[in-house]
Amino acid sequence: TFRTGTNLDIASVEAQNRIKRVEARLPDDVRRLGVTVTKTRRNYLLIFALYSPDESLKPVDLASYATANVLDPIRRVPGVGEAQLFGSEYSMRLWVRPEKLDSLKLTPGDVIQAVRTQNVQLAVGEVNQPPAKQGMEYAASIVTRGRLSTAEEFGNVIVRAQADGSTVRVKDVAEVELGAQDYAINARLDGKSAAAIGIKLQPGANALETAVAARAKMAELAHYFPKGIAWEVPYDTTPFIDISIKEVAKTLLEAILLVFIVMYLFLENFRATLIPTIVVPVSLVGAAVGLYVMGYSINVLTLFAMVLAIGIVVDDAIVVVENVERIMTTEGLSPRQATRKAMDQIVNAIIGITLVLSAVFVPMAFFPGSVGAIYRQFAVTLVLTMLFSALMALTLTPALCATMLKHEAGKVDVLPSTGFFGWFNRIFATTTDGYVATVRRMLGRPGRWLAVYGVILVAAGWMFAKLPGGFLPEEDQGFFISMVQLPPGANQERTEAVIAEAEQFFLKQPEVEHTIGIVGFSFMGRGQ
Repeated sequence: TFRTGTNLDIASVEAQNRIKRVEARLPDDVRRLGVTVTKTRRNYLLIFALYSPDESLKPVDLASYATANVLDPIRRVPGVGEAQLFGSEYSMRLWVRPEKLDSLKLTPGDVIQAVRTQNVQLAVGEVNQPPAKQGMEYAASIVTRGRLSTAEEFGNVIVRAQADGSTVRVKDVAEVELGAQDYAINARLDGKSAAAIGIKLQPGANALETAVAARAKMAELAHYFPKGIAWEVPYDTTPFIDISIKEVAKTLLEAILLVFIVMYLFLENFRATLIPTIVVPVSLVGAAVGLYVMGYSINVLTLFAMVLAIGIVVDDAIVVVENVERIMTTEGLSPRQATRKAMDQIVNAIIGITLVLSAVFVPMAFFPGSVGAIYRQFAVTLVLTMLFSALMALTLTPALCATMLKHEAGKVDVLPSTGFFGWFNRIFATTTDGYVATVRRMLGRPGRWLAVYGVILVAAGWMFAKLPGGFLPEEDQGFFISMVQLPPGANQERTEAVIAEAEQFFLKQPEVEHTIGIVGFSFMGRGQ
């Protein structure tokens, strides 16, 4: 693992160099199989499951087909860092009998060596292959048996040849069968046997695009699946991301609609309502450009920050428009003159409130460790959006007010007293007068209300201490993970029995669509 902010391309090369340095000291088996260095994120993006609807195929059949025909195409999908198989392909299994080996003075190493030396692919060549003697008219290819492929052939491998001509073969000291390469890990889909492929994302890759491309590749490969194999996606983390993006768009539209309604209700001017509607998207685009320049991406945290920032962006535009409209209607100035006077009054206020709000979030960008990595983008997004909002309030919004608003110079407007707006203005004036009178009475008895304020502070502190804490806010992402761990020494059969019981419980819940179980594997280790 690497520190946050490490260049993963350089780190990958350095890791490869370090591995090469120690490779000569690794066991022969490890060097023969090779050492794989992958560059992936830690968590799984999605999991594909291959299963047999009619249960005509065994798990090893499904896993072997996945290894031969599915794994490599999925690994080549852009954005996929690693595709891991939960299951095992076919392999020739030799179950040696210790008592037979002991009686013949043999060891398991002798059996392994015999199989290794006799199960080889030889390039034999041909008779009269050039250079050949002069006068030879024919050439004949020599055909020899290549690698062994059946249990019978492996059983006939000679382990020892005696001086009297007798031989000891593998089948004399072991049972030979075509089975699974590894029985330690197996997958289950909705309580039935399956082969699962877990996909991890490359660092910096787009999760949504990668998931769509991986699903498309699986749909393409499914056209060539033999009879008795189907596929499902029981685990997918991208719907939550997709919903988050849609929620941001929904919140933006709601904010624009509310701003339009409120501005039109209070200012009773259609042109004034259009100005914040124009300014808000421009501010968000500016913030997105800033994120791009700083190397950040659109993710759940930046989207969450944009949702909060929409309200702040709206406020700056409303302050400018409302002040310009007030000066036009009460002092009878033209839109250009009213804009100049209004900006002279509120420039310092806009700059001040922007700096104050930025000062609240800027420290979050300097948090160390995991907290810093998580909340830095959140803080930067909010600060960038507020700065762009202030910039728009000082530039674009006044320009729009001076050009879009219409008012006859020298004319002082009077609020309408009839119709809907007349009724609203009377209600609003009454509410304002009541609020002012209440505040005036509270200021006449400051001690009493300071005591009430103190009680509120104490209650807030008590509730803050009592509420449960957490590293990150918990959100319903459409899935949950349960880990089952049995006592030390428990075997796979016991584990599968417990997993089956848990699966049946989950599947009885009407909200649960699928369960994917991985026996022998967890995020804390592996074992039966």
